[in-house]
Formats: sequence, structure tokens, C-alpha cells
Amino acid sequence: MGKKKPRPRRSFTPEFKAEIVELCRRGDRSVGQVAKDFDLTETAVRDWIKQAEVDAGERDGLTSGEREELARLRRENRRLREDVDILKRATAFFATETR
Repeated sequence: MGKKKPRPRRSFTPEFKAEIVELCRRGDRSVGQVAKDFDLTETAVRDWIKQAEVDAGERDGLTSGEREELARLRRENRRLREDVDILKRATAFFATETR
């Protein structure tokens, strides 16, 4: 049996996600049917619905803005740690060179 190739990662605009969430909330079609109609995974659609509920204050969790800020702060923290590590190595190098 041949293995299925993984689907390439796609990105969607916030507007598209909001439209899909609205279609699911109307109740005309099930989440699975909406996902199938738009060639999406059911898991992705359910995640979008959950995130929309968090953003609307209907569910506990990090809002989209908080997630973006957290990602930005983690990137900055990683960069600063690398800078400190470089400075430590440079200090050690120059300390041994001057003796």
C-alpha cells in the first residue's frame, strides 16, 4: 500500500477564517460538511471556531492578540539570550588573551 503524501501547509487570511466560522455558526451545515466543501481539515475548522470563541470572550484562553504578543516576546527573548551567550564567549576569549 502506498503512503499518502502529506498535504502542503497552507495559510488563510483572517477574513477567510471568519467566513468559515460564520458558516459553521449559522447551523445550515455541520463543521465536517463545511470543511469538506472548502477542502479544509475538520480539525483546522474546529480550531478556528475555538479561537473565535476565545476572541469573543465566550471561552477561556489566549486571544489572537495575546498569542501574537507571546510569540513576539519569545522570539525577542531567544535573540537576547543568544546575544548574552555571544557576549559571555567574547568576554572569556578576551580575558584569556590578556593574561
